[in-house]
Amino acid sequence: MNKKKILAFDYGASSGRGIIGEYDGTKIELKEVHRFSNDPVIVGETMYWDILRLFFEMKQGMIRAKLEGGFDSVAVDTWGVDFGLLDARGDLLENPVHYRDDRTVGMIEEALEKMDRDAMYQITGIQFMELNTVFQLLALMKYRPEVLERADKLLLIPDLFNYFLTGEKQAEYSIASTTQMLDANSGAWSNELLERLGIPKDILPTIVSTGSVVGKVQASICEELGLENVPEVIAVAGHDTQCAMASVPAKTEDFIFISCGTWSLFGTELERPIITEDSYRLNLTNEGGYQNKTSFLKNILGLWLVQESRRQWQREGKEFGFGELEVMAGEVEGLRCFVDTDAPEFMPSGNIPKRIQEYCERTGQYVPRTEGEIVRCINDSLALKYASTKREIETCTGKSYTAIHMVGGGIQSKMLCQLTANACDCEVMAGPIEATVYGNIVLQLLAMGEIKTMQEAREVIAASEPICAYVPQEQEEWLQAKQRYLGILKM
Repeated sequence: MNKKKILAFDYGASSGRGIIGEYDGTKIELKEVHRFSNDPVIVGETMYWDILRLFFEMKQGMIRAKLEGGFDSVAVDTWGVDFGLLDARGDLLENPVHYRDDRTVGMIEEALEKMDRDAMYQITGIQFMELNTVFQLLALMKYRPEVLERADKLLLIPDLFNYFLTGEKQAEYSIASTTQMLDANSGAWSNELLERLGIPKDILPTIVSTGSVVGKVQASICEELGLENVPEVIAVAGHDTQCAMASVPAKTEDFIFISCGTWSLFGTELERPIITEDSYRLNLTNEGGYQNKTSFLKNILGLWLVQESRRQWQREGKEFGFGELEVMAGEVEGLRCFVDTDAPEFMPSGNIPKRIQEYCERTGQYVPRTEGEIVRCINDSLALKYASTKREIETCTGKSYTAIHMVGGGIQSKMLCQLTANACDCEVMAGPIEATVYGNIVLQLLAMGEIKTMQEAREVIAASEPICAYVPQEQEEWLQAKQRYLGILKM
């Protein structure tokens, strides 16, 4: 067969990249053509995404992909929940606001004055988090109603990029499911929820299936960038978590995975959502994926804690690479202190090392002092969080999982992979590192008919990158650590 060249743009919370995947019918070879930072901008008291610069970087990536021989199609995946608003002319009203902005503080409580928490969960099946789109909209209605009054359409970030490329306004299913405004069973916007909360439905675009063809790149963009052919734009899973799930090289339908990066997404793939008393109590979420399957998972604040700690040390004049921090963490004693990685004080940017020290002091634990001790505390705590989440998912699905597929950039930390195997008492299969990119690319290939089934896609990914196995160690020490950890969470 002729080799297919697929261009994937993957936007994360701190960086983005354009990567070409060349598919030869058996495996995919990746080549990064463009990488750039994604820096939020604070103006006044509001934190924004610099969306126009991010689109500029996408164009630069397309130029570089052209110089590498061109590409047959292009798609973008990003983080969830955030959005841009267009006016009646189709112009962007303002830069999208960052999910870490504090405008949503207290919005869950305000929503629950209009609609019962259990009723919201029964409809959406989504984990309650203040950053969710529905609470961002309630904040707009409260603080800046004039902006919403001027809005004609709301587009989530990957849909906004697709609109910039093609002029088409639509909502891809997986990214729409992150809003907490979708009916988990029907896959449509929930009229009941929107009416109860007073959110205007007419600003929400039509939902399209994951893997749909959005359209062609606009002629004006092709001319600007010097593209000789007119590539198709594919609505892959716009939510990067669902792209990562599509990349899991599992050999069976029943598998459990961790997509490990700034956030850790721990879950499994199901035919139907699970919306029960247990899933509600445990605050587990049901997000949409390819072929309308459900990603049943929990959002965990992941390596953000290490990333933001590193930024704090840089502000103090200490320059550490991530590899260097891992070496330092490996040189200190483990399992001395733990934090709840999802505690609210760890969500905002700032001095994370100080907050970790304060948490440990408040809970009567050993207080980590050195950079190595703080990073080890984070890694131990994440591994224990994974273990408790695995138990929660097994409770809800009624299944037992003997191995965890761990994917994403976080698996470059061999320490975290091994600690996860220890804490979860099961084998960890680590790989691929470029999970979201592989998922983005195979979903494009599926849309183009070059790959026929998701199982075939997973086999292609397994053939494209080696998988590393980690087996549990030090089980007695970790059993005691789990008991101490659970006691700390109750404080």
